Formats: sequence, structure tokens, C-alpha cells
Amino acid sequence: MKAIVVGDQTAGTAGMKLVERPEPQAAINDVVVQVHAAGFVNTELEWPSTWADRGFRDRTPSILGHELAGVVTALGYGTTGLSIGQRVFGLSDWHRDGTLAEYVAMEARNLAPLPGDVDFTVGASLPISGLTAWQGLFQHGRLQAGQSVLAHGAAGAVGSIVAQLAREAGAYVIGTGRAADRQKALDFGAHEFVDLGNDSLEDIGGVDLVFDVIGGGVQKRSAALIRAGGTLVTVVGPTDVRPSEGLTIDFVVESDRAQLGEIVQRVRDGRLRTNIGKVSSLDDAVAIFNASERRTGKTVIRIRP
Repeated sequence: MKAIVVGDQTAGTAGMKLVERPEPQAAINDVVVQVHAAGFVNTELEWPSTWADRGFRDRTPSILGHELAGVVTALGYGTTGLSIGQRVFGLSDWHRDGTLAEYVAMEARNLAPLPGDVDFTVGASLPISGLTAWQGLFQHGRLQAGQSVLAHGAAGAVGSIVAQLAREAGAYVIGTGRAADRQKALDFGAHEFVDLGNDSLEDIGGVDLVFDVIGGGVQKRSAALIRAGGTLVTVVGPTDVRPSEGLTIDFVVESDRAQLGEIVQRVRDGRLRTNIGKVSSLDDAVAIFNASERRTGKTVIRIRP
């Protein structure tokens, strides 16, 4: 099968290669999925799990990508809940070969059924962005109706879903980004927008929840805005930044079949729109990843036409 691999940690996206690899086999509790579309996050090249297994042993050349939509083609021993020929989407294990390939073997529990009226491209755009937004807002942030949310990167793949889910839950949403992102962030549900390059973040006053995808100085300034009892939720890694009277929670997104079902149902009934940027074929994917222009939204690779 064709797959995109990396083997040199210092090369960045320039080290990606489209190669031939053996088709994977299903282990216990696994399924093999014929991948129709896969998502990709640029920061994967910075994740330790891209380069080493759970025992910290080198696992390169490793196949990139962790989001997918496709069709089940094989079941491992003991696998339940899915069937051959079923349309699925989900989030593969960080430490295993990924989804930028024609086939992937992964644990069945990390997949959810993909309804027939949801396109594979849409399905592949949802797992990381959708689950990150859902878990950050509701599991870790414990968002309630009537609260206010500062959603950083509100025109991006994660931030745009944060804005939509928070607004649907009855929160007041303040989106941030670059000046060029203003209209897109408002279109995705932000009630107002702060241009981080020109506006004063401090002018918005206090908020109940900050959803941080940036870190650094923006994270520190945002923490100072959190009201008593509020929460700073961040996905950029461990931090010592703490609100004076609130919590900081950094988390790594996890696959959850029930949550994937909630997310895709919102797509089906029009309550949630995905934020897809570039769509490419597998053959052209390496060139897309190495392009210099700024990309907003999720990059999706169509593995099958």
C-alpha cells in the first residue's frame, strides 16, 4: 500500500516521503480500515509519539496522521461492535502507524460509525478538532449556559468548533485571531472578535473559560482575565500559568465513541459546520504539507477518489 512516512526528526515536513509499505494486519481487538480520507496536524512532527513507542524505542520510519474516515475491511480476534463493510471514522493511537495510508490497523474502540449521509472528507476532519473542542469545553472546562468563553484561534480547525459548540451550549463567545480571520470567526459562531495583532485583549474584561491553543504570552495574558472559579483549558502542553482564582487544565485529546457520535449528529442536523481548508490526494500530500502559504482550517487528504 501507499503511505506517507517520516524517519528524520530534524528534517520537518521536508522529511516526509510517499512510499510503499506492507498492508497492516488486525491484532486482537483491532480492525483494519480502508482509508478514504485522513486528517493531518502539522504539530505531529513535534510529538514524541511520532518518533518512539511507549517504551521510548525508536519506531521510525513511522506513518503519519491520526484522523480517518473509511470502511472496515477486516476484524481482529475478539473485536466487537463493528462489522466488515461498515463506514467508520475516528482517532488512531498516537504511538501506532497512522492514517496517511491506504489501510490502517487500529483498536475498534477508537472508531465510531459514520452515517451514510456524511462525506468521508467531512468525517476525517472531525476527530481531533471535534473531540478536542468537546472535551475542553464540557469535560475539563465544565461549561455552563450563560458563561463566557474566550476561544483563541477561532478561525482555525479547533477554535471554530469551540466557538460553535460553546454558542450552542448558551455561552457568550469571544473569538481571537489575526485581522484577516475576523469574518470567518464570526461566521463560525463568535459573538465578537479580538484581533491579537491590533486590539487589546485586556479590554474584553473577565471571562469564565479560556480555550487556549496558542500558549506563551497570549496564554499568560488570558489567565489574568479569568473570573473567580473559572478555568484556563490548554492543549499546548504543561504550563505553570495559573489564574489567580481559578484552575488551569492541560490535556491531550482522547478518542471517545459516544462523543464522536454526538459531534457527527450535530453535523448531520446542521448545528455544526466543519472547517476544512486544503483537500489533497495522497500523491500530492507531501507537496501540500511543504507549501509555504498559511493554512487555516483542517487539511484533509483524500486517499480514495
